[in-house]
Amino acid sequence: MANEDRLTMAFVGCGGIARAHWRGIRYHARRIDVTAVVDTDPESVASMAERTGAPAFASLTEALAEGDFDAVDIMLPHDLHEQAAVESFAAGKHVCLEKPMAHNLASCERILAAAEQAGTVFMIAEQAQYWTDVQKARELIDAGAIGEVITARACFYDPLNVPPGVIPWRYELARAGGGISIDGGAHWIRPMRMMLGEIDEVVGATARHVEDMEGESSAHAIFRFESGVVGTFDALQSTGAVAPVEDFRITGTDGELVLERGRDGRLMLYNGEHPGGLAVMSAFEGKAASYGVELHDFSCAVLDGKELDASPAFSLGELRTALAMYRSVESGRWEKVWD
Repeated sequence: MANEDRLTMAFVGCGGIARAHWRGIRYHARRIDVTAVVDTDPESVASMAERTGAPAFASLTEALAEGDFDAVDIMLPHDLHEQAAVESFAAGKHVCLEKPMAHNLASCERILAAAEQAGTVFMIAEQAQYWTDVQKARELIDAGAIGEVITARACFYDPLNVPPGVIPWRYELARAGGGISIDGGAHWIRPMRMMLGEIDEVVGATARHVEDMEGESSAHAIFRFESGVVGTFDALQSTGAVAPVEDFRITGTDGELVLERGRDGRLMLYNGEHPGGLAVMSAFEGKAASYGVELHDFSCAVLDGKELDASPAFSLGELRTALAMYRSVESGRWEKVWD
């Protein structure tokens, strides 16, 4: 009989993100037991089996037939999300699926339909939802700490860390669905939505400077939010040294919030009371814990019936924003996010 206070889970995909999820479970999602690990790569699955002590399977189909678990944590290339999620829902499993839901909207619609039919818990793992500096920044904005928001900036610089001769699946348009904006850039789009509300329309420009990367390796966009606030989004696959830059800057009529980057990064408040800046909290600690906190949220939704901090439908906002940006590059016009 299942333990109603424990959630048994299969890791589907045993790459780098799975190692981050495993660390998160050990420190922050301690009601989860990993009881199966799945990967087509023998070395990857063997390594994760050794870490977790869970049985290894070469395919999800095999794991669903022979394994013992109530939920799956799907950490596969974007183009494999639909097949894995739909198969898991058909088997009656709860599903935690790494962002984005899929590499195109049609695939997302089929996943959502399968989730509704299954009636199990479905979560898109977007760890930025649990970044505590972003959550605190929203509280400060709501409290009027910087007055009325005028504008905002998100800046995502991702260092290139690919061994020579290796072409990651993320570089393939057919697999990823886009470039840097649809992938790592999503972690910067979600906080903008959390702090400033929903994005209404986008105008963007993209470029490619990483030869093997089929999608964009740099992107610049202007977001117009439903509130009327206009902000900017910059993303770069950096190939050289970069100067210090903050993750986010929110400017209001009475001051600014700056969410700094790096291990020593802080959430800083500048206003009339604190013209030299007040260090409100660490910006790093919450980011480091976020993988585990999101999985804890998932476990509480399954075990306790807790409402997830963000619904799967809400998670479509990052994908839709990136796709609107790509349409804008083609049209040269503002493009709606939700139409």
